[in-house]
Amino acid sequence: MPAAKIDAVVFDLGGVLLDWDPRHLYRQIFADPAEMETFLGTICTQQWHVAHDLGADITLSCRLLAQQHPGYAAQIMAWAERTEEMVRGQLDDTVELLAELKRAGLRCYVLSNMEAPCFEVRLGRFGFLHWFDGHVISGVERVAKPDRRIFRILLARYGLTAERTIFVDDSDANIGAARQLGIIGIRFTAAGQLRRDLRLAGLEWPEAPAASMAEAEPPHGGPHSAPLSSQHAAPEQL
Repeated sequence: MPAAKIDAVVFDLGGVLLDWDPRHLYRQIFADPAEMETFLGTICTQQWHVAHDLGADITLSCRLLAQQHPGYAAQIMAWAERTEEMVRGQLDDTVELLAELKRAGLRCYVLSNMEAPCFEVRLGRFGFLHWFDGHVISGVERVAKPDRRIFRILLARYGLTAERTIFVDDSDANIGAARQLGIIGIRFTAAGQLRRDLRLAGLEWPEAPAASMAEAEPPHGGPHSAPLSSQHAAPEQL
């Protein structure tokens, strides 16, 4: 596919640009790894967490679950009270790739299953989130991947053509849903693999050598641009 046919790249956040995993928090709480895995597999499950991505109040959800499992009430409430400890940091190699794409003038967007309040906090934590041309967040829209409705929201809101849009996600189900709508789906496993797959899809852009990154201009932000957090590297510092 010619490079001119690609208009935009859409990124998932958790597992692609952010190192999100509840275990980052719960390893601090549980001394026994096996007990932690049982807790996450039977109490604070991913199926339970889906409601948060759809807009449910996290604190209320945790309180209701704690009533069902009083022996784990403190651990359950930690999900609401210490949720940012589930994000260990940004994935620098992918953030560097994002910076290169933005410097090349490519439109980039976020499509993420995430609680609306958490996204607002992370906008303050991670400067690169201000580089995007737009964000579609499940907790705001009250619909989550892999529901095809959230992909349609993305396409309509930003005037994107499915066949000219690349979507990057670490979930097979989400990639499958995107492809059903004609979006070019790339299953993410690592930044190096993503670089190769983007080029195979037809994208061409200059890769900034590590030594020259300090001299490069920062990428142009979209409508959500704001000063970068001092805790996170600007693109010229990656």
